Amino acid sequence: MTQSLARAEQRMIRSIALITSHGLSLPNFRGPLISALVARGIRVYALAPDLDEKIRAAIVRLGAEPIDISMDRTGMRPGRDFIDAVRLWKQLRQLKPDAAFAYFIKPVIYGSLAARFAGVPRRFALVAGLGYVFTPDGTRATFKRRILRAVASWLYKLAFAISQRVFFQNEDDIAQFVKAGLIDPAKVVRLNGSGVDLTALPVSPPIESPPTFLLMARLLREKGIYEYAAAARIVRARHPEARFLLLGGLDSNPGGLSHDEVSAWAREGLIEWLGHVDDVRPWIARSSVYVLPSYREGKPRSTQEAMAVGRAIITTDAPGCRDTVVEGLNGFLVPVRDSAALAEAMLRFIEQPDLIARMGNQSRRLAEERFDVVKINAVILRELGLPWETPAEIAPAGAIAPIPAQG
Repeated sequence: MTQSLARAEQRMIRSIALITSHGLSLPNFRGPLISALVARGIRVYALAPDLDEKIRAAIVRLGAEPIDISMDRTGMRPGRDFIDAVRLWKQLRQLKPDAAFAYFIKPVIYGSLAARFAGVPRRFALVAGLGYVFTPDGTRATFKRRILRAVASWLYKLAFAISQRVFFQNEDDIAQFVKAGLIDPAKVVRLNGSGVDLTALPVSPPIESPPTFLLMARLLREKGIYEYAAAARIVRARHPEARFLLLGGLDSNPGGLSHDEVSAWAREGLIEWLGHVDDVRPWIARSSVYVLPSYREGKPRSTQEAMAVGRAIITTDAPGCRDTVVEGLNGFLVPVRDSAALAEAMLRFIEQPDLIARMGNQSRRLAEERFDVVKINAVILRELGLPWETPAEIAPAGAIAPIPAQG
């Protein structure tokens, strides 16, 4: 360890900048972490480009300070990205935080670099999944996509080189980045996902009739939306009473589905598209089984939420997804992009309905063991060099209910 790195790690954190490209994720994914930091006397700056009044109010209730930044969430426009990085550098120079914690691809890259040049002494990054550029979608990779992947890999390497710790959410992502020489393994810390607040997600009995399947995700090809609709068609041919709920809004990501595509499935009666909702808990309560046919994840938050409520899971044998299912115990794993196998797993729950409650109970048990946000945040706090034991006077994370997420 270099002397400068050692000095940075010895410096007490009194303020921290959380940098993201998606404002809703601050109260949603990071709400309990913000609460834990604030409870320990840390001043928290919450930086995002899309802070509306609702999100801003939620951040303030958590005790953090919302700060607007300029950053495109998707796409790569070098000129615009460079200008945004310079603006972020100037903002961080004014704030003078002791540490920066960035997550999602652009904040990790540009946020970490801006923090380094702004003199922020300690820098941390979280890779919560590899995203569109690194996720095969079954189509031939275009020249543009190959170039984007090469550029993103190079920028990731730069960002990781100036970070003290880099958090990942599954072993597959770690292995891919280490094998490619993008990161020093000594900097890697693995987390069990973002975690969920078990107190805010109480167990509810699953719906057994009619059999009701639920998918919550941004409407992206790589989330397995096409396979979900195709499997619904297969299942409904044998069991027309089965319901297939889809929660999630349209997305500007290159892999995003169109409004016409999803509406056509709804008109056909294959799915019930409910769009984006602020609170997913009532819809999990109205389901029998949770389904996520994603091609790749960091560690899917929506699956963790469904497990906490006590739902059996069908997901893919893909990085991140496979970590949420013990095959035959709390659900089933199916191959990626295989709608027939997905339909077969759904049919098992319809034709053996006793599996719904039995596997749902095991899901809750696994959620308590693996995905308790208090345990996961303890790892982050420890790596930040902060006291990670939860003091008795600190209210549990559930005291401030986050806005539940999709995807």
